[in-house]
Amino acid sequence: MTPANALAALRAAGDAAKASEMHRYHKVDRPYYGVANPVIDAFVKEWRAEVDLDTRIALAKGLWKSNGHEARVAAAKLLTQARIRPDDGPAWDLIASWVPDFDAWAVADHASIAGQKRLVAEPARLDQVEDWTRSDHLWTKRAALVMTLPWTKQNNPKPQDLDIRDRVLGWAASYVDDQEWFIQKAIAWWLRELSKHDPERVRAFLAANADAMKPFAVKDASRKLPR
Repeated sequence: MTPANALAALRAAGDAAKASEMHRYHKVDRPYYGVANPVIDAFVKEWRAEVDLDTRIALAKGLWKSNGHEARVAAAKLLTQARIRPDDGPAWDLIASWVPDFDAWAVADHASIAGQKRLVAEPARLDQVEDWTRSDHLWTKRAALVMTLPWTKQNNPKPQDLDIRDRVLGWAASYVDDQEWFIQKAIAWWLRELSKHDPERVRAFLAANADAMKPFAVKDASRKLPR
């Protein structure tokens, strides 16, 4: 399987009317083929079964480079895997190289889900992610929170996981003066997910930072807090 063959398959499965609808919805100028996510999932499952890891990484790289919406979604899905053996370093490096290209939430979120798996596999990579928090590129800043969402979800976190929660909450606190909607939404998303498992940390964060946040973000962050 080559990137050219994969792209041809995606185009052949597309629908022109749906492609136009997707373009209007995502509001980013790039090729859209009109392929639904379940169809992309089926292609990715087939391609993963056909190729070894090196070929899969090359395929993901080529699909991403094409800039097509569904191609970038497929590239991310090709690398969304809890364990990548024997070495997941090249997969992480490729995902991290995509971050400066993020320009819309849907593709960014698919790629960030792939990134989540690699961070959980090797939390030392958070040192690299911390550099993203100082970026002037809003999607890079946002990715630091989206990729670390797994640390909001543990019911019985280990001490090192609690340290990571506090570390990421520190990043979020450094974002509260940024009035960009997607940044405020990302802060709220992280807090809302954390509130289901660690409400006291969320309450402490909001007590210290709510005045600087957008009202909608405070409301969203608080939605799941126990009453």
